[in-house]
Amino acid sequence: MGRIAAEALIERLAEWGVDTVYGLPGDGINGIMEGLRRHSDRVKFILVHHEEAAAFMATAHAKATGKIGVCLATSGPGGLHLLNGLYDAKLDHAPVLAITGLQETSVLGSGYQQEVALDQVFTDVAEYNLVVNNPAQLPGVVDNAIRTAYARRGVAHLTIPNDVQVADADADPYQSVAMANPPASAPTYLPPPGRPRDEDLTAAAAVLNAASKPAILAGAGALHARAEVLALADALGAPVIKTLPGKAVIPDDSEFAVGGIGLLGTRPGEELIEDCDTLLMVGTNFPYTKHLPEPGTVRVVQIEADPTRAGARLPTEVPMIGDAREGLKALLPLIQRTEDRSHLQKYQKMMGSWREDMAALENAERTPIAPQYPVGVLSELATDDAILTCDSGTIATWAARHWSIRGDRQFYLSGNLATMAPGLPYAIALQHAYPGRQVIAYVGDGGFAMLMAEFLTAARYGLPVKVVINNNNSLGQILWEQMILGYPEHGVRFERPEGNFAAWAEACGGYGRKVKDPADVRTAIAEALAFDGPALVDVDVNPDEPPLPGKVGYEQASKFAQAWLKGQPNKIATATTLFKDKISQLGK
Repeated sequence: MGRIAAEALIERLAEWGVDTVYGLPGDGINGIMEGLRRHSDRVKFILVHHEEAAAFMATAHAKATGKIGVCLATSGPGGLHLLNGLYDAKLDHAPVLAITGLQETSVLGSGYQQEVALDQVFTDVAEYNLVVNNPAQLPGVVDNAIRTAYARRGVAHLTIPNDVQVADADADPYQSVAMANPPASAPTYLPPPGRPRDEDLTAAAAVLNAASKPAILAGAGALHARAEVLALADALGAPVIKTLPGKAVIPDDSEFAVGGIGLLGTRPGEELIEDCDTLLMVGTNFPYTKHLPEPGTVRVVQIEADPTRAGARLPTEVPMIGDAREGLKALLPLIQRTEDRSHLQKYQKMMGSWREDMAALENAERTPIAPQYPVGVLSELATDDAILTCDSGTIATWAARHWSIRGDRQFYLSGNLATMAPGLPYAIALQHAYPGRQVIAYVGDGGFAMLMAEFLTAARYGLPVKVVINNNNSLGQILWEQMILGYPEHGVRFERPEGNFAAWAEACGGYGRKVKDPADVRTAIAEALAFDGPALVDVDVNPDEPPLPGKVGYEQASKFAQAWLKGQPNKIATATTLFKDKISQLGK
């Protein structure tokens, strides 16, 4: 059999440096699967159990490596299953290429089985979106798709009919009537210059040098600029707030770190936002504007890669368009070092008290198990270059406050989409990308149950991911959000029997341990981390532990009280838990 069009596709992916495709086969992509088989020495196919997981894996790969992530699904339902993971990539600006199948061209429009116009379905999620109708379009459209995904930091989508996939790779079956030949391009991408304009750098330096109470808000766009963020913080005497996706920008034990802001943030972070007179935003488009300074109350400088996002959250006096690292490198020589460290010292003292309070909540004596305790143990025992992935929910709060960034540790979660279930697929992709590093998925029981079949994927590919489940047998974040709105909880706790996910891990050939006693937490996590293969610790934690904001406002407290007055069903257990929290902190 001669060279087919699907081979032109796979060969071009390999030329772009793609070495892995995550996906699930189907009759709509049999030609592409044949292309992968013929070039399996260059591009590996990772077989998953759900297409949503494949999209999450491609997204995680892109977030962590900066290189294009690729996922593959069949026509119709397979392609539809990709969408949640692809929206995660779109909203967190990760370059991902999604490839789907389509019914052969002769039956399109006839209502054939599983016929879904995936190009139309993907219109909102994709920056580049094309039906490949002619083998002559390949590999040129692959180049266009990947370049667009890189340039616009988002999703590209190619959907290829069955008959086009298996057609002769060199076929051009239609008479050409245009004054053009099929495009001949190259698998290259040149990123735009990252250094902001000199006049913007000068203006930004003037604002920052005039600050008496500066603050830096650093996000995921600054993850590669740790040294530069720390150098600027030192020069300005500025405390650094980190968004949750940007948690690994600087270490948590840095003298400049004050944690985060928002519902998952710290009290010092919230106080700093209210206190600062100048805010430098680096690599962040922080969406929770209620937790940012009131417009007009502070001077704002911003380094942002995308011109459309500069000034999108706060009126920005000096927007600088460019890369965080290059922008800060160019800005640093223009900054006058601040010798007065009183502003910084104020927040260093506050952070000292905050860290003591958080450590006190990691109480090994509490029964039921305090959810802060397992993640505190995990943070203590994990390696200094460990990668933690996290699901959305209360576990994001505990990870934000009790997983400490030190050394080369990294942290990934679904930031802007805040979807459930990416933790395990993320971990699998990152373990594949970084085989020598410890990769840990810290997840809730609700999110894990959605895609738990992927633990078997990890076992089958020999990927030693570690999973720690914060099992409160409920949708904990929604439970507390209902109460914050002033409503008693409803429909958020799962009925018994409770799940035993450790048994599933053992059935997959991995390590599994169910933990109900706080005395067993440390041993179980240590054994899981040491296990030569995928391992899972399922910890039953107190479901009535509220993930309180770092600084509780009057309105939040009032709504919480209203929920109790309206008949909150577990208010005694919650009150007892809050009392135990305070006792732990007083006894620190």
